[in-house]
Order: sequence, then C-alpha cells, then structure tokens
Amino acid sequence: MSSESSFDIVSKFDLNEMNNAITQAEKEIETRFDFKGSKSSLKLDKDALVIISDDEFKLNAVIDILQSKMVKRGLTLKNVEYGKIEPASLGTVRQKLTLKQGIDQDNAKKINVLIRDSKLKVKSQIQGDQIRVTGKSKNDLQAIMQLLRKAELSLDLQFTNAK
Repeated sequence: MSSESSFDIVSKFDLNEMNNAITQAEKEIETRFDFKGSKSSLKLDKDALVIISDDEFKLNAVIDILQSKMVKRGLTLKNVEYGKIEPASLGTVRQKLTLKQGIDQDNAKKINVLIRDSKLKVKSQIQGDQIRVTGKSKNDLQAIMQLLRKAELSLDLQFTNAK
C-alpha cells in the first residue's frame, strides 16, 4: 500500500525582512541630497505600510527606494497592494501599501482550477488562507509546484510542509 504525499501552498510575507528593507530605505533617504529637509517617513503597522512625503514626486521616489531594498532582500513586489495617494497633514501626501498575507478566495479558486486542469492525479483542498495538495506520486506533486511557479498569479506562492 502506497502512502499519500502532500504539501501546502501558502503566500507569506516576511515582515522581519520588510522591517530591514524599511530601515535601509530610511537610511538612504536621510543621506540623499534630494531629500534634505523632506518630511518623508515609512511606518509599518501590522500588514500595512504607510508612506508620507512632501509631494507625489517625492512619494514615488521613496517607493522606488523601498522597492529596490525589498528586491535586494528577496521580498516579492507581487504581494504589495498600493492604495490611493491622499493629502495628509502639513501639506504632505500619504499612501498606504497593504502587504498581502495568505491566499485570498479568488486566487485559491484559480489555483484549484489550474491544478484540476493539469489532469495530474492529485487533490487540492482550500484550508483557510492556504491550499493542501495531496497525491500518491511525488513527481505529480513536483509537477504541480512547477506549474504554479510558471502561472501568472497576482501573488507570490511558497510551498511548505512537504511530506
């Protein structure tokens, strides 16, 4: 009798690495000539980052700096959702960036359809904000991982708890 193998599909954002990227971005902003006297700031609050700057131009420059630090730290830009730019106090502007954690229902359904359409002998089951994939063949499970890595999804996936 062969036993079933499985793995979980998750979408997690490493907040420790994000904190490091924010710290590096703040250091660069402090030393850059074009930000001298600027009111730019980055504040992480749970799963959201609020960026404040003098104007839209500087706000976009802060985001560019942050994105370059994120990429250097191996953080995906796919899991960042950009809110509207809105006026803030003292003539500044603010933008909220939501850091997406977990797989939302729409993406979970898309992933399940991709798995089902692959015709491989595996089962997938949505479990909260992650998906468990089970099958008898480890090759089939690895083929599913490859398929999902190539899929055009709006979030970054990781594969955990392989058994």
